[in-house]
Amino acid sequence: MMRRAVVKGVGHYLPERVVTNAEFEESLDTTDEWIKARSGIERRHFAAEGQTTSELAAHAATAALKMAGIAAEDIDAIVVATSTADLTFPSAATMVQRAIGNTTGYAFDVQAVCAGFVFALSNANALIVSGQADRVLVIGAETFSRIMDWSDRTTCVLFGDGAGALVLEAEEGEGANTDRGILSTDLNSDGRYKDLLYVDGGVSTQSTGRLRMEGKEVFRHAVEKLAQTADTALEKVGLGPADVDWVVPHQANIRIIQSTAKKLGVEMERVVVTVQDHGNTSAASIPLALSVGVANGQIKQGDLVVTEAIGGGLAWGAVVIRW
Repeated sequence: MMRRAVVKGVGHYLPERVVTNAEFEESLDTTDEWIKARSGIERRHFAAEGQTTSELAAHAATAALKMAGIAAEDIDAIVVATSTADLTFPSAATMVQRAIGNTTGYAFDVQAVCAGFVFALSNANALIVSGQADRVLVIGAETFSRIMDWSDRTTCVLFGDGAGALVLEAEEGEGANTDRGILSTDLNSDGRYKDLLYVDGGVSTQSTGRLRMEGKEVFRHAVEKLAQTADTALEKVGLGPADVDWVVPHQANIRIIQSTAKKLGVEMERVVVTVQDHGNTSAASIPLALSVGVANGQIKQGDLVVTEAIGGGLAWGAVVIRW
């Protein structure tokens, strides 16, 4: 027997403002067709003025708790993955804690950019498996619209705002790959590739900065590393691509998603795709897609789900879950 971190509920939240590709045609040398052809993105959501990352996260958390049938007071830990926290400190997670009315747990942020949710999920799993928590709320939330260079047509059209959340609860499993819950994780990073994707500002430089990306190089690394990390995570529990019911990838670019699925040996019919509606929401993209996949009736209890993501750092990883 062993403790497993089992998914009990999911939820997501998107800001009201929907921004179509056509809006960018007014200020940039671009077209709806150009954006769709290169990214698969058709629209994205932008937070309203004054709307913060923790506010989006709290909405998603409330939805996940409702599905799980678990009260906020019964959550032992809150882990928020974000690169766009409201303030330098305190953490966005403590602000979510206050917003949902949790006073007995502990809360902290994880920063691994677009791979943030995978890293947060892995940390939450470790808290449960080690007995440090019985119920953990894991959230990915971002307001990337705050760090865009609106004159750079190659990046500003790709990103959006949103949040997704997942409630994990400890259950006893047999220790087999047929157990429900998180079965394996695989985390990686390599700081030598920092210049491929970064924000050119921060606290010690006394500026917010703007996102900078070498798109072609990121694409090349993404396909190779995403397929590799998913394979590794599956191998850890004696499974392979043929056993996978759903791949829920980081929603960055439809061509990366398609190329990774092909390299992994998984048909696109088994891939949850939301990039067309949300754009790249960084750490929020996987929990958003998981929530949409459940709401659409795609992901069902007992399904084997693989999530994989890569982001600035470079940081990348995968998690295998029996839903």
